[in-house]
Amino acid sequence: MPTFDDEKQEKELSEIKLQEEEDLIRLLAQKNGLPYIDLVPVPIETDALRLLPESEAREVKIASFAVNGKKVGVAVFSPNKEGVTAAIEKITKAGFTPTLYMASTRSLEKAWSRYKELSEMTVTHEGEVGLESGIIADTAAKVQTLPELVPLLGGILNDKDPNRVSRFVELILGSAIALDASDIHIEPEASSVRLRFRLDGILQEVLSFERAIYALVNSRVKLLAGLKLNVKSEAQDGRFSVNLKDTDIEIRVSLLPGAYGESIVLRVLNPKTIAVPFEDLGLHPRLLEVVEQQIAKPNGMLLTTGPTGSGKTTTLYAFLRKIYSPGVKVITIEDPIEYHLAGIVQTQTDKDKGYTFAQGLRSALRQDPDVLMVGEIRDEETAEVAINASLTGHLVFSTLHTNNAAGSFPRLIDLGVNPKVISSAVNLSLAQRLVRKLCAACKEETTPTEKEKAQIDTVLRDMPNTFAPKEIGKIWKPKGCEKCNNTGYKGRTGVYEAIQADAAIEKIIRENPSEREIAAAARPQEIPTMQEDGVLKVLSGITSLEELERVVDLTK
Repeated sequence: MPTFDDEKQEKELSEIKLQEEEDLIRLLAQKNGLPYIDLVPVPIETDALRLLPESEAREVKIASFAVNGKKVGVAVFSPNKEGVTAAIEKITKAGFTPTLYMASTRSLEKAWSRYKELSEMTVTHEGEVGLESGIIADTAAKVQTLPELVPLLGGILNDKDPNRVSRFVELILGSAIALDASDIHIEPEASSVRLRFRLDGILQEVLSFERAIYALVNSRVKLLAGLKLNVKSEAQDGRFSVNLKDTDIEIRVSLLPGAYGESIVLRVLNPKTIAVPFEDLGLHPRLLEVVEQQIAKPNGMLLTTGPTGSGKTTTLYAFLRKIYSPGVKVITIEDPIEYHLAGIVQTQTDKDKGYTFAQGLRSALRQDPDVLMVGEIRDEETAEVAINASLTGHLVFSTLHTNNAAGSFPRLIDLGVNPKVISSAVNLSLAQRLVRKLCAACKEETTPTEKEKAQIDTVLRDMPNTFAPKEIGKIWKPKGCEKCNNTGYKGRTGVYEAIQADAAIEKIIRENPSEREIAAAARPQEIPTMQEDGVLKVLSGITSLEELERVVDLTK
């Protein structure tokens, strides 16, 4: 005779009932025009729970589960239940804007279970992940290398603490800040999820973790950045801030749908990493002299060029700090404001509100500035206003996306700028790349091979005698130690080239020249090319030849 397992049967029936309720709530949500949410995999924020007392929440079947600035996510069993409207009004009167979701009893029970933790916690800053004495601050102060981080992350993942996902995300943020990572990559794959940090411009593997944890991490990041939890097939962008003592660090969030889930990238905008002094940029002495002359002028334009991530904004900030004085009015138009400078008026573009670079520039000109910084010239309108500003008594700093200094002149012409006024408007075009610096603790001195010597000879062949090295001696190679996370490199510096808009350049740009012809016309200025500047840094032991080859084409 067949036997029946009553316990198993009851469990199966219970699961069927739970699923039926979820399906019903999903249908009712659609009928009521509200989004459905399953709170089981979603981290519940205790700061959100504080907005309603537990007794009231249970009575009217409601739970406020996420807060971001003044926006709060609120789950209800039924929007028509008596008492729901009063509870929503209470949240609104507290200064918050609620977003309603419909959720099952099981979801609400999960949220209500977190009320018991409220007495043990302190309020965080509104709109911040800012536990100043919490995991982020502690990690940022303690973690020095990746090997120190991995066991800490693994320990949290193996913990049964219900707050482990929040702690895991906070530890990731704190360690990225401590290690000066520029961004965090969380990438789901077929059977696991990969966590990587970009350190000194190179992605470094941190660890892999289970996909089950990823779903919770995904929800936590979306809540922090104010993104839609139920949207998984569209790209989303958001941001939030982390407060560490007296420093606000902005985190820009990007989610991109992929084959195995949403790829998450968190860009860390740390003011400390962008606050590089003018003298520490890595400018060659000859170029340093030229730049100092040009930024001391009362009008004209200085352009920095290069691909995304080449340090253009950092260079512009260094220029602003160098020239600023109480008697100078400086206004910037940026996207985003990455570093706040005392005494300088900084504004941020907002496409949704129609505040573009061109609109911001026009508005700024009405405030009678001495110096203007435009984050990027990307269209004809911005180019026209910026050029006119430089011709009418203003010093203008900006960036262009070109590969080299010579390319900025054809690019301006492509944007509709009259070639006849370019030389009058543009003082200097600067191009740059970032190379990793060899770790001072472990770099190794070596003799260049015949191939390496030939490469160096080729680059130095046409270098002016005023700064050419007398001979090719030793070069240095990366080794790797604990201080540099076994990469052989620690920190970055710039390699540069520049062209001044002198009489020779003015003459040639009227003839629709190629970039090569412009570079040849600029050669008498005796400013090192990017290749020459890089090789000089190799011979000085600042970087390695292989690192220079990674970012600069050494062939001529």
